[in-house]
Amino acid sequence: MRVIQTLTALSCLALVVAIFAFSSETKPPKEKTNMSSDKIKAKTITPDGRLTEPVETAKVELSEKEWKERLSPDEFDVLREKGTERAFTGDLLKNKEEGVYTCAGCGLPLFSSDTKFDSGTGWPSYYQPISPGNMEEESDHSYGMVRTEVMCPRCGGHLGHVFNDGPQPTGLRYCINSVSLDFVPDTELKKTSDAATPSEKAEIVLAGGCFWCVEGVFEQIDGILDAESGYAGGDEATANYKAVCTGTTGHAEAVKITYDPSKVSLDKILEIHFATHDPTTLNRQGNDVGTQYRSAIFYANDEQKKAAEEYIAHLTEEKKFPKPIVTTLEPLKKFYPAEDYHQDYVACNPNNPYIQAVAMPKVEKVRAKFQESVRQYLTTP
Repeated sequence: MRVIQTLTALSCLALVVAIFAFSSETKPPKEKTNMSSDKIKAKTITPDGRLTEPVETAKVELSEKEWKERLSPDEFDVLREKGTERAFTGDLLKNKEEGVYTCAGCGLPLFSSDTKFDSGTGWPSYYQPISPGNMEEESDHSYGMVRTEVMCPRCGGHLGHVFNDGPQPTGLRYCINSVSLDFVPDTELKKTSDAATPSEKAEIVLAGGCFWCVEGVFEQIDGILDAESGYAGGDEATANYKAVCTGTTGHAEAVKITYDPSKVSLDKILEIHFATHDPTTLNRQGNDVGTQYRSAIFYANDEQKKAAEEYIAHLTEEKKFPKPIVTTLEPLKKFYPAEDYHQDYVACNPNNPYIQAVAMPKVEKVRAKFQESVRQYLTTP
């Protein structure tokens, strides 16, 4: 009986070796275009169970101890130690349900069920990832072979390898360890929103002089869902135009920008903001003077604060302005909407002399400099 078991084990080992040998001819790895210091751009799952367009999402970086607490021993061996599960043993090998295969380490969606096929190799196989940004590739020279390793771009987890012997339309075979994946049926997607997925709506509060101008600039940007004039930095009791005009309330004329991160990034919003006001003049923009006209970013969380700090540092390093930037970064306590007659002021009062002289040049500058970001109907002849 032991002889039979030994022969069976040797046969399985031979099969695995043969499979690897057969698969040693692999596609050349792509250059790493998806990596950044702490973020990637990939498709994620929204709370209502839909896949987003590629959006920025933070990488998942944990210590070895934290990974061991999060993963099972088998998952840790494959995802973190680049192990390989035995052929024909994975739970997902014969799964034929419709749904999405996600990273077992961080939940990032990796493959759709409609790209899965039976390769006969003993591991789940797919002919393409759910999005190019949802897969990372690297050259692998282990075991005396040259192969292309595939990994989760968000957590760096080892998934398997990709080869050039797959079906059309790609001709690729993503040979993936079953244990490195979780499967979410279509019927359960709404219950499995990605914890690291940014909301379909995000908000940032900016100040840069008269709020009419800031609002007018951003209302024309594709992906901006709303731009609302208001006050930030002071108390509720003084959140009114008459009081704020005294310059003694702590409030700045500000604009709450609600946007779709899948269409416009926070970095792009900051780029537009700094291109359409002077961040080097303290408590003034042109002839508008007072603390209520200060250049400020009211951050709601550490991520917004870090993004603003990094962008200002970039502008400073590149010497984009002849004088030091004095934009303040202030924690957002609360945003107070301005009176109704201030809302959509540029659109409703195009012939106002102030709008003609101050706001419209900024609006037109954006249409010229950021044409790709402006709503199409505003740029199409």
